[in-house]
Amino acid sequence: MIPEEYVEAPVSLSLTPYAGPWTQAHAAHLLRRTLFGPKLAQINAAVTNGMDATVAQLLVAPAFAQPLTHDTNDSIVSQGSTWIGAVCPTNPIDIDTTETSRRQSLIGWQFERLNMEGVSIYEKMCLFWQNHFAAESTFDSRATYNYLHLIRTHALGNFRQFVKDITIDPCMLIFLNGAQNNQFSPNENYARELLELYTIGKGPQIGEGDYTNYTEQDVMQGAKILTGWNVEGFLSNTETTTSSVFVPILHDTSSKTLSAHFGNAVINDAGASEYANYIDIIFQQPETAKFICRKIYRWFVNYDLTSEVETTVIADLADILTANNYEILPVIETLLKSEHFYDSSVRGAIIKNPLEYMFSMLNTTSTQPAFDLNINYRMYLSLYWASASLGMAYLQPPSVGGWPAYYQAPNYTKLWINSSYVKLRFDFASYIALWGGINVDGNRLPINHLGFLDSLSLPSDAPQVIEDMVTVFCPKGLTSTQKLLLKAVLTNGLPDFEWTLQYNEYLANPGNTTYSDPVKQRIGLTIDQIFKMPEFQTI
Repeated sequence: MIPEEYVEAPVSLSLTPYAGPWTQAHAAHLLRRTLFGPKLAQINAAVTNGMDATVAQLLVAPAFAQPLTHDTNDSIVSQGSTWIGAVCPTNPIDIDTTETSRRQSLIGWQFERLNMEGVSIYEKMCLFWQNHFAAESTFDSRATYNYLHLIRTHALGNFRQFVKDITIDPCMLIFLNGAQNNQFSPNENYARELLELYTIGKGPQIGEGDYTNYTEQDVMQGAKILTGWNVEGFLSNTETTTSSVFVPILHDTSSKTLSAHFGNAVINDAGASEYANYIDIIFQQPETAKFICRKIYRWFVNYDLTSEVETTVIADLADILTANNYEILPVIETLLKSEHFYDSSVRGAIIKNPLEYMFSMLNTTSTQPAFDLNINYRMYLSLYWASASLGMAYLQPPSVGGWPAYYQAPNYTKLWINSSYVKLRFDFASYIALWGGINVDGNRLPINHLGFLDSLSLPSDAPQVIEDMVTVFCPKGLTSTQKLLLKAVLTNGLPDFEWTLQYNEYLANPGNTTYSDPVKQRIGLTIDQIFKMPEFQTI
């Protein structure tokens, strides 16, 4: 029988603050959706602190250190120092080796952030925005870092200003050919995506070149408005970073007239400020707020945008966004505190993406590398390649639209678990739970079996161990039969008191592998089973 707190009740579509019982199930749901893998202690703390205090904690911006040079291949910066703010080499061979080192360092640094996120929504928001503004990494890691830093800066900030800043970000200018867009040869790439993917959305086609919310005329005029921006310092051996620069001679100074969707607004020449004036007009359209609120909803709540959700939840969130001058934080805060967010119908409705799948194993069990900088970053690089094989390479979305799981109907996040990906997921689960884990030069990072077990509420009690595992790993709980089967794996089919004896012997002799290895083996076998259950694949 499914526990009462997991039983589905009538669906609530209200954004009214949730005022019902605040249980482990509710706290765990909040943390699963906002973190990459909550620990039992974090869930229990959230229960004690209550919803309001926990949401407030999640929305506080954490401090971020800069990525470090992890090896000796950077010809400019010494190992252990940051390469942010450093020049690039002069010699082409040195550029290649240095850039390889910096790209690997950037991945190591980013995956360390995922692994050590604390109780903060920021890493989830950063991935959300990377999916939204889906630029690829560039050949100058400093530009890529600046792009990531911009995302972190605006993660819960002002959406309109974010769009303005990303429009002239060097990484984006390179990715969507903005740096090649000039009055002599207009390039429509960014102008099109600014409307279709980043702000107002396309909408159904209602005529020749007319997509409900904008027209091809707007794309062409937008391209002219955006002319004149270029990138400086790219792979420079004198400049310490990349930057965007406005070149007046490359800018189209004619007046641009938008379509009726934008009130036939005329954008006059304003030089370096013209792009911002254009974006202000886009943000005057009510559909812009609805468009981003739909994406936020699909990311944090459910991919299923029913007509009821559209006319209630999305409409209300859009009103909150516009009333707050396009500040994202009030929207997220309202959503995370709403009755609708805690409705049992949305619990477990989203299939974990590869990063959520992997780090829900690592973070929940407090599994972190504790070697030197080089080994740690290389372990994270191994995790990066593993996530890429599962369909999600950080900083390398498959298209300008991001990952298909967040826009491709009707399957959406179900796309993460096709026949190929499921097998690879299961292989990864066994790799870290049973087969020794990530291996770098003989240094291994398996699941922290004993640390995880010791962190549970009553490790010596087999039924409670299973209950705690279900709490942290299974959004909709498990049946009594499923729990009994897992307990049989944990105890090797022996009576519960045998597990108690086995655990207590390990506890009395923690450094003796004669006692600790059998306990590790049983925990590994049990969580390996959980990691392959359908119930674990969701959040």
